Amino acid sequence: MMRRALFLLAVGQMLVAPAHGQPAAAETTPPDPVVTMRQHWLDADINAFTFRNSAQMFETRPVSRAGPVWELPRGEGFTPPGYVFGGQRRTYADFAARTYTNAFLVIRDGKIVFEDYRNRSTEADRFISFSIAKSITSLLIGIALEKGQIRSLDDRAGDYVPALKAGAYGDVTIRELLQMRSGVDYEERYDFGDKPSMAALIHMNAIVLNKERFADRARAIGRAAAPGSRFNYATLDTAVLGWILERATKQPVAEFTTANLWEPAGMEGDGFWIADGPPGAGRELTGMGFNARLRDFGRLGLLMLNDGMRGDRRILPAGWMRQATKMLPFPDDNALGLRGGYGFQFWQLDDEPGAYAAVGLAGQFIYVHPESRTVIVKLSHFPQPEPAHVMRESFVYFHQIVNGGQDARGSK
Repeated sequence: MMRRALFLLAVGQMLVAPAHGQPAAAETTPPDPVVTMRQHWLDADINAFTFRNSAQMFETRPVSRAGPVWELPRGEGFTPPGYVFGGQRRTYADFAARTYTNAFLVIRDGKIVFEDYRNRSTEADRFISFSIAKSITSLLIGIALEKGQIRSLDDRAGDYVPALKAGAYGDVTIRELLQMRSGVDYEERYDFGDKPSMAALIHMNAIVLNKERFADRARAIGRAAAPGSRFNYATLDTAVLGWILERATKQPVAEFTTANLWEPAGMEGDGFWIADGPPGAGRELTGMGFNARLRDFGRLGLLMLNDGMRGDRRILPAGWMRQATKMLPFPDDNALGLRGGYGFQFWQLDDEPGAYAAVGLAGQFIYVHPESRTVIVKLSHFPQPEPAHVMRESFVYFHQIVNGGQDARGSK
């Protein structure tokens, strides 16, 4: 027994000791596993899981629910329709798999008529919304305007955040920020490598490494065009809106969200904002960082559809959604490769009368179709770069639902 113990000890020493005459290898600090996971957040082989576990990966700010839940009754008589795409007849199961669906919800006339959780997700999971958060920020701006905390949408950003006066954002109005027409010199282009783009630097330093706040670089940014003169999709614009909201309301955005949207709307689960910057000091990522349950995203869609009403209780200002979804067309040669129009952080991406959507990276959708009184929520895990068919096929299926299964557009 002693002989065996001495043998194992000798082998262990051989494995860790340098060879005779060679210097010991320098010790290195292993990479931070949390930072590593953040770097792989979007990876296609794991994002079906990382997209619903952001609270374990990032600094967060809670958005708590309270009070009676807004009950959503169950409707009957709805069967997920088939559809035609690429010249083939397909089923809902085909659609869900082909468009990387994590969870799917259909609400019609205020009733849940279909709900589906996939990839081992559950009703208790809180999913990342990515840029659906921009639309939520729009709702919060509308509430702050109604409360008189924001005086006018034509006020300038520098009026609320004096630090912005040194750069191009200082003279940009809140309206121009909502419309993504700030004119600042920023591209929504995530080029990492030897010469990273500004968007890439912000992502790495603010979100992954927590060294700075997302909006910090807005203080000294230059101008590329006159404010209001062109559409340029920029998450930095929405980060500035969040900074304005924080200053105007004199409270963190998460607290304002809780008190003025989440609790009054009777959400069933707590939500949360991902935070940037140093732990405990960061600001809510208003351009991409909100997380919630599937059905609570559906309730947001119902508020939008119902002009801000939860039953007989007003949550959003009267007329805000009409104003927010008054779309300005953007040029077909935009950097995102999309066609349609943009309002106050809401998209028009099809020709369905009055329809609009809150849209997030990797296939997150709240699609509102007033004519059929339908809200569709699709939470996805598109790989990056995005496959060519997924956006088009998603909207083809949305059209099948809102048109009673009769819409075959996009089938050729």
